[in-house]
Amino acid sequence: MQLPLFYIPEIPDPGTEFELPEDPSRHISTVLRMQEGEEIQLTDGKGNLYHSRIVKPHKKHSSVQVESKISTQASKYSYAVAIALLKNSARFEWFLEKATELGINRIVPLITARTEKQHYKEERSRAILISAMMQSGQTWLPQLEAPQRIDAFLSKIQPASGNDFFIAHCMNTPKEYFANVLLTASNNRIIMIGPEGDFTGEELEAALQKGAVPVSLGSSRLRAETAGMVAATLIKLINPPVPQGDEVH
Repeated sequence: MQLPLFYIPEIPDPGTEFELPEDPSRHISTVLRMQEGEEIQLTDGKGNLYHSRIVKPHKKHSSVQVESKISTQASKYSYAVAIALLKNSARFEWFLEKATELGINRIVPLITARTEKQHYKEERSRAILISAMMQSGQTWLPQLEAPQRIDAFLSKIQPASGNDFFIAHCMNTPKEYFANVLLTASNNRIIMIGPEGDFTGEELEAALQKGAVPVSLGSSRLRAETAGMVAATLIKLINPPVPQGDEVH
């Protein structure tokens, strides 16, 4: 049976006993009802997995002994989805959860001309990423950037030297099928997903000026969060396995 996994931003080296924060302590003591000597795993979201043992369960400050550490190298592949914020925050949060489970390592919330009033909560969004990372048994927490206007986002894009920057849209202009262009090897993928109502013509043109390749995600008209999930899934289909880590006792 898989051991319970908890996210702790700062974890000491193996051989150290330390006290857990209140939330994981409560979960260990009250929800899981774990006892002294039982094993758990901890991650700092930076590729490290710590095998640990409960020394003293307590609803507010459980203490654990760190026994070993396995470090996983950061992937050399960067997969980013820049997606417009949605009026329905629950749908955007659903995308955050699924993108994390799929292993997308960078998410950029966009503010576009057609972005409706939205209720973005950074702390809640980060909590969703942490929960999804733990649920899926991963040790790398995705980078979640602050919401930014599309012009600011594009200003940081270097003109593409290959097919690694894409924009998905619904306008009746020539586009390539996203799955086909992903067959070209690249270690850096960025795709832009627009809001309900799509990008404006001006926004599309600005992205094309930065070297974006216009792509289609299929014949159906998708909700923005569904489009983001489809794009993330297609990207991950060509993502090589992450190297195994080295154990440190």
